[in-house]
Amino acid sequence: MSEEKVEKEYDSSAIQVLEGLEAVRKRPGMYIGSTSSRGLHHLVWEIVDNAIDEALAGYCSHIEVVVGKDNSITVKDDGRGIPVDIHPKTGKSTVETVYTVLHAGGKFGGGGYKVSGGLHGVGASVVNALSDWLEVKVYKNGNVYYQRYSRGGHPDDALKIIDKCDENRTGTTVKFLPDDEIFTETTVYDYEILKNRLKELAFLNKGLRISLYDEREEDKKDSFHYEGGLIEYVQMLNVNKKPIHPTIIDVDGEDKDIRVEVALQYNETYNSSIYSFVNNITTPEGGTHEDGVRRALTRILNKYATSQGMLKEKDDPLTGDDVREGLTMIISVKHPNPQFEGQTKTKLGNSEVRAIADKVFSEVFERFLMENPDQAKIIVDKAMTASRARVAAKKARELTRRKGDLDVTNFYGKLSDCKSKDASECEIFLVEGDSAGGSAIKGRDSMTQAILPLRGKILNVEKARLDRALSNEEIRTIITAFGTGIGDDFDLSKLRYHKIVIMTDADVDGSHIRVLLLTLFYRFFRPIVEAGHVYAAQPPLFVIKHGKTIKYVLNEQERDAYLATLSPNTKYDIMRMKGLGEMDAEELNETTMDINKRVLRQITVEDTLAADEVFAKLMGEEVEPRREFIETNATYVENLDV
Repeated sequence: MSEEKVEKEYDSSAIQVLEGLEAVRKRPGMYIGSTSSRGLHHLVWEIVDNAIDEALAGYCSHIEVVVGKDNSITVKDDGRGIPVDIHPKTGKSTVETVYTVLHAGGKFGGGGYKVSGGLHGVGASVVNALSDWLEVKVYKNGNVYYQRYSRGGHPDDALKIIDKCDENRTGTTVKFLPDDEIFTETTVYDYEILKNRLKELAFLNKGLRISLYDEREEDKKDSFHYEGGLIEYVQMLNVNKKPIHPTIIDVDGEDKDIRVEVALQYNETYNSSIYSFVNNITTPEGGTHEDGVRRALTRILNKYATSQGMLKEKDDPLTGDDVREGLTMIISVKHPNPQFEGQTKTKLGNSEVRAIADKVFSEVFERFLMENPDQAKIIVDKAMTASRARVAAKKARELTRRKGDLDVTNFYGKLSDCKSKDASECEIFLVEGDSAGGSAIKGRDSMTQAILPLRGKILNVEKARLDRALSNEEIRTIITAFGTGIGDDFDLSKLRYHKIVIMTDADVDGSHIRVLLLTLFYRFFRPIVEAGHVYAAQPPLFVIKHGKTIKYVLNEQERDAYLATLSPNTKYDIMRMKGLGEMDAEELNETTMDINKRVLRQITVEDTLAADEVFAKLMGEEVEPRREFIETNATYVENLDV
């Protein structure tokens, strides 16, 4: 029996050709990652990157970013100004070419820029394509040149002179309004996101001044200018930590047109904070530049420790983990032709950079150790102490790796596991207290929900090495239950639950336990957090009863909003909810555990630098930064149940 085919003939009419910037509007995610808030802010980075390229070339000293009342963005620079002559290949002005033709720019080896970031020649035109409108002014030759583009990047008119300016004034000003047809989720810019990235760019480009103004709020502005560059960056990162030696070691060298800058300083903590960049682009997955510096750090410290008799023949050599304990380090490389692995540019792949970064860093770091023996001894002592702790941690880890891991956990009488072995559908609730744990066990879906009651507050790992953490029974139980191992043994693919839910009371103690757990996850299980597996349960604060209706609400705002929907004649009762331990199984299920009714807040690490700073501030040894944080944020507290 033949099957009838009904289809159009496959000929040239089936092939769609997208003209100009249509391709960008059709598939914006290909160019800016997404059309969410992240993509919205990416538009700013593309225009700012063009100004930064002028700074890297030595022509720009000040960049201004202004958020308009209408959420438009203006970026001003005092660089050379985009060329205004007619481009030989397009027959249009060079300004129009840059803003309407993909892959047109000074970043393709034509002598415009030695190094650059951004989308390599598609940034300006992509921003234009995704804007409701865009205006560009170029200050050059004593004239002010102007062109405006409407939705989709279509020029309203040709580039024209609209005014005169000082003969010596040069630069480019770009103003655009994101298109709400593209950015349907939000077109509202977040000041803190803009501020943090611009501050980072100022650190990475010493001497460059970057100013940010927000016209949506009176007097909201910031200006960043760091003559010390990476040295001041490390200073800021260590502000909530105690450095163990006074000098921030500064490396700045160049080889084969590749510039390598590194700044580092050790502190009393047990965690490393290493951040790397290529042409101002963050590389959270590292790459060859980071590999080269890490390799050199380990080799040079071993060589120095051996030459000074601090490391004996019988001693194991220092490992990378040993020499990185308590290290704050920034690595910044400027490369004329960087090759990134993956679309998102998160890992540098150029093989030649590994040896260059190693060489440039080694020369300066080795000289520092020889010229500063007192500081060198402190650094080596720190690494050797870490080495001894590593050996102790290895022994402690064996407790979480023995045969029958779950039997070990059940031996403590804690974990009530779920029946399913499919990690993608399994959840584990870390519950504050035995009482709430008992109700959670009775109220759970035993097929997919596991319960692990926690007794008291777990160890603050911000103040403890791995070996001490592994001697803590609660932490060992958590490690065993997760199944991933820890430290060198960590394997995300072995995670037994794809939802890890922290379930604590909405009071001070509950908040403290939640922060302790988040600190543990961030420091020792960071890939779990980065992969989006960690959640915080949101037990309701109030229950509203009227007639046969029972409504649970999370906070005062939700309560007031719900009450506003009721008719004036409704009689109603409002009760503040009890703690988790006082709820029976049915209440706990209905309010906090039922997947069809509950509210979970996913814990993400959008900004690793900011997260690192907050954990160090809230959970570290220094009291003063913690007091300042509390005093600064006290006004935002709405519910304080002491």
